[in-house]
Amino acid sequence: MKKKKICVVTGSRAEYGLLRWVMQGIKDSKKLELQIVVTGMHLSPEFGSTYKEIENDRFTINHKIEMLMSSDTASGISKSIGVGLIGFADVFEHIKPDMLLVLGDRFEIFSAVCAALIHRIPTAHLHGGETTEGAFDESLRHSITKMSHLHFVAAKEYRNRVIQLGEDPKNVFLVGGLGIDNIKKLNLYSRSQLEKKLNLKFKKKNLLITYHPVTLDNQNSHNQIIELLSALDMLEDVNLIFTMPNADTNNQIIVKTIKEYAKKKNIYIYDSLGHLQYLSCIKYVDGVIGNSSSGLTEVPTFKKGTINIGDRQKGRLKADSVIDCDCNYQSIYDAIKKLYSTSFQSSLKTIKNPYGNGGSSDKVLKVLHNHSIDKILKKKFFNL
Repeated sequence: MKKKKICVVTGSRAEYGLLRWVMQGIKDSKKLELQIVVTGMHLSPEFGSTYKEIENDRFTINHKIEMLMSSDTASGISKSIGVGLIGFADVFEHIKPDMLLVLGDRFEIFSAVCAALIHRIPTAHLHGGETTEGAFDESLRHSITKMSHLHFVAAKEYRNRVIQLGEDPKNVFLVGGLGIDNIKKLNLYSRSQLEKKLNLKFKKKNLLITYHPVTLDNQNSHNQIIELLSALDMLEDVNLIFTMPNADTNNQIIVKTIKEYAKKKNIYIYDSLGHLQYLSCIKYVDGVIGNSSSGLTEVPTFKKGTINIGDRQKGRLKADSVIDCDCNYQSIYDAIKKLYSTSFQSSLKTIKNPYGNGGSSDKVLKVLHNHSIDKILKKKFFNL
């Protein structure tokens, strides 16, 4: 029996962390054949060359597509999309997958799905239907939905939105958040193991910070990161652990400003922690600060608080453990005070993650095994 070739495209550490158990299931399957194409931040030393993490997990990478320009300007990102299209066109012609499997909303994935559409390769899309009003990822995500054929969503609200976009309900599957599977399945490091791995020493108070560019915001990235650092500067005897931003427009000014801040304050900075170290770190810090989706989708499972700054994640489902605040130092500082308050810490004991309790990867794999992809390319618009 001929195996169904499933090509997984991944461009970032965060993406791979969510895809990992689906990839393992495809690799172990007797009916499916795994193809892996890596691109984007995975291949950049600036972002930690995280393709090595995929190889360390004993996956074989079939192709690497270099597409990131050295520039983080709007022009540079736009050109990266074009370079990616050329690369994916060549690769798909060579490996001829039966289906593309992608996650999320980044421009690297947009390039891959555009090329797959023209090559008449059906796409399965994970984590569609979500909203992030502060980033151009919002438009890319919904565009990917319209170019995809199978949809795996994290919540009922997101399923409704994908159907609202005209997708057939029988091809939209509610599976929950994939990130929770990592928390359940990975053997997270002990506190002492993590300290040794990261060469740090936890204090009584510790915070994990990740701040990405808000690509549709009028306030520039430099002003935003200055507001965040000004709030952090008001803290006393708190360990500050930074992970660097994604490859988005104006990410370099954020990186530069954080590194300048490190010259006057003893902080820890990591290009990328990798999913095992990142999740282990969440376990031992008091909370996370920034505007990453992980603070909404994964952190609540640890029953830890998240300070969600600004509009980048506006529109996503949130647990009661998420404290929203504006991007000014006073609002951020007030949110940190709330995070450490006795009443808020007490409320975390009963927090439930709106993205489920795990098992998402198995649900995705079941559909990939059993759902026919014959005649799936031609779609009718589903009218509500």
